[in-house]
Amino acid sequence: MTEQSFEGLTATPIRRLADHVGERVLVQGWLYNLRSKGKLHFLQVRDGTGIVQAVMSVADVAEADFEAVKAATQESSLRVIGTVKTDERAPGGVELTVSRAVIVHVAEPYPIAKKEHGPDFLLGNRHLWLRSKRQMAILRVRDSVIRAIREFFHDRGFHCVDSPMFTPSACEGTTTLFQLDYFDDSKAYLTQSGQLYGEASAMALGKIYVFGPVFRAEKSKTRRHLTEFWMVEPEAAFYDLDDVMVLAEEFVAHIVRHVLRENRSDLADLERDVTKLEPAAGTPYPRVTYDDAVRYLHEHGHADFRYGDDFGAPHETVLGDAHDRPVLVHRWPAEVKAFYMKRDPANPKLALGVDMIASEGYGELIGGAQREDDFGELEKRLVEHELPREAFEWFLDLRRYGSVPHGGFGLGLERTLAWICGVDHLRECIPFPRMLYRIYP
Repeated sequence: MTEQSFEGLTATPIRRLADHVGERVLVQGWLYNLRSKGKLHFLQVRDGTGIVQAVMSVADVAEADFEAVKAATQESSLRVIGTVKTDERAPGGVELTVSRAVIVHVAEPYPIAKKEHGPDFLLGNRHLWLRSKRQMAILRVRDSVIRAIREFFHDRGFHCVDSPMFTPSACEGTTTLFQLDYFDDSKAYLTQSGQLYGEASAMALGKIYVFGPVFRAEKSKTRRHLTEFWMVEPEAAFYDLDDVMVLAEEFVAHIVRHVLRENRSDLADLERDVTKLEPAAGTPYPRVTYDDAVRYLHEHGHADFRYGDDFGAPHETVLGDAHDRPVLVHRWPAEVKAFYMKRDPANPKLALGVDMIASEGYGELIGGAQREDDFGELEKRLVEHELPREAFEWFLDLRRYGSVPHGGFGLGLERTLAWICGVDHLRECIPFPRMLYRIYP
């Protein structure tokens, strides 16, 4: 017997049971809930792909099987053999009529009960909290978003190129970096972005994307911040700001379409109002300049917003809620943007940068820009930002040897997932969140 077979049957994922109506199947998983009524057991069995109700009658199974299930506890592991029957009231439209049930392991009393638990308790038991219906749905959508990301870039000729986790310098200043002791008394930092190395890879391969974890040492406790999160960062040679914005809106629309197609049942489990998400599956997205965005804020309850400042959460909410899909805010005051952003030839006080802001108060999904491709201008930016030239000589080399216009952006996976799932806090959007006061488990 292999791990995936039992009594001559190969295990069928619960999400595929609707394809096997009338057939005898094997389901392997865990006991999510049990309700007994006389000579009947009503089991809810989960296997990671979904949850199915399995009806067990004492008349249809061996007495030993019936008694073993009666003694089983929540999260006990088991194998169930039964016939798939259509039931419109059941999750997935089907249920199992059980003919055999074998308990693999009887779980100890489960610490996460049906009562309400506080976030600190749930985070302290995150390794078990992941088994709840809501958390499983979020993780399945996360997996789906990741597949959509890779599919999108593969289909458009982008190559995935990894950037290092250890870096000798910052790309946006050192105040939010984790510093490490490296060899021979030297210092290193955990990366806050793979973008600078992504630019080097784009000069080799033309179109690339970096996809991996990044780290920010911000001492923030808001629902929009994690210390460790995942970011996808495409970079393309010969792209200007308009190219970057088109790529960004097509990218996010592709992700939304993919999830709406593949994860409807998960979104239903999360009670997500998909009518608020569906407009984002279409392009183009609205575009406004920073100047126009500031005027809109002044006219809609934020008259005290000061021109030249970055947007905070309340401002992003107002701007996002003005549209039925994400909005692209472009051409920002250069002083609030990173040193590597190219200045607007029509107004050197502005940077050719863009932020994509989601609706429903979910804030910034994407930050991107056309990069400064002129050697002399980049030299001046390093001086203005008081960055150590020796740490960026390799970055200047990209402007010495065959410089071209280029651009890209970064999308935060967890923020995007929170928006798609309708989740309030990023801590639910990564398997094991790392926050200011949370590093266990």
